[in-house]
Amino acid sequence: MRDWLPASAKRSAVCLGWVWLLLGGLAWAQAPMHTDPMNLDPTVRAGYDRFYNLDYDGALAFFDKVQTAHPDAPMAYNYLLMVTIFRELYHQDLLDTTYYAHDSFLSSKRSVAIPDATRQRIESLTNKVLSLCEQRIKANGQDKDAYFARGYARGLHAAFITLADHSYAAAARQGYAARGDSEQALKIDPQYADAKMAVGIQQFAVASLPRLIRMVVGIVGVGGNKEKGLEMLREAAAHGVATSVESRTTLSLFLRHDARYKEALAVQHGLAEQFPRDYLFRLEEANLTKDEGNGQGAIALYRVVLEDAKKPEYFVDPRLQLAYFGLADTQRGQNDVKGAAENYLLASTQPNCSDWLRRRAQLNAGQMLDLLHQRDDAVKQYRMAAAPAGDQSQADLARKLISQAYTGK
Repeated sequence: MRDWLPASAKRSAVCLGWVWLLLGGLAWAQAPMHTDPMNLDPTVRAGYDRFYNLDYDGALAFFDKVQTAHPDAPMAYNYLLMVTIFRELYHQDLLDTTYYAHDSFLSSKRSVAIPDATRQRIESLTNKVLSLCEQRIKANGQDKDAYFARGYARGLHAAFITLADHSYAAAARQGYAARGDSEQALKIDPQYADAKMAVGIQQFAVASLPRLIRMVVGIVGVGGNKEKGLEMLREAAAHGVATSVESRTTLSLFLRHDARYKEALAVQHGLAEQFPRDYLFRLEEANLTKDEGNGQGAIALYRVVLEDAKKPEYFVDPRLQLAYFGLADTQRGQNDVKGAAENYLLASTQPNCSDWLRRRAQLNAGQMLDLLHQRDDAVKQYRMAAAPAGDQSQADLARKLISQAYTGK
């Protein structure tokens, strides 16, 4: 169920959840004594190689081997949890930050239909990690790896319930619990850089919340400092093993949140260069370039991504609708109405497009067609966006536009 929170709290909860989403990574040169040794396992490395390319099924095949070989290791289940969550959210078109850049997300009527088997798998893996960690902590209160693994699972689960269920308050509380686990790991080993990510996330997010909202979500008395949070994320990015790439994506998101686009873009450009076949990293660079105000530069980047997608096996399962939609939005901002109409239509006709994104694209295409004085074609798009079956998040506005043409005001 969705819970009520003011928009400022929801924005912070979205950030808190989303930062766990855009792919984790391993900095393999880090000394193993300051991380769970499993993070350096060659099979784990192979799984992450697939994960960086968004080959979720390939990653799961490797991580299944790791779990089979280490049935009592919490991180073995965390790898599976991570990929299971990301794969489902990717298939739901929920890993593109354009979705979260506007307040419309907070009041969206979208209902995300997670298959029961997938939801049960996510809950089962989360509970397994928590159970194993609690057993280890009970046996050894100085088990830093168990504290970190428990916090990591809580953070992943917070991301899932934020994006799939809009459970902002519950996600904020889970994020706070993840911070507590990570702080405990750092007390045991101050050089456990992986643990700095969750603390940095909370420092930044909590600093954005008024005291009243902290009371609403049950984290009253928790301190926060944006700059300290960013610094801890930088340290995790530079020295972490299991959270290095995650911390960089978090930095990019938080800097974007505070309109520090130049800094965010520098971080994201580095990720896109390091992982050129990661469709999401490439797409996010284009999104940030758009946000920075460089419309023509963003258009060029979207087009390069789309050209690379034409190369055989360059990207694994690219969600082209995300690039077409971002390109159309940018062209719209540049007053290229015809180009925007064409690319919204292309987004809406991609075979793997979620019903939710398809209807957003149809509605936006209709608006552009109205501006081009192609009223019959516009109404056709509005009717599809307002169709009674499936996603209804665009239905009210689409029905209004069937009766009254869009004028751009």
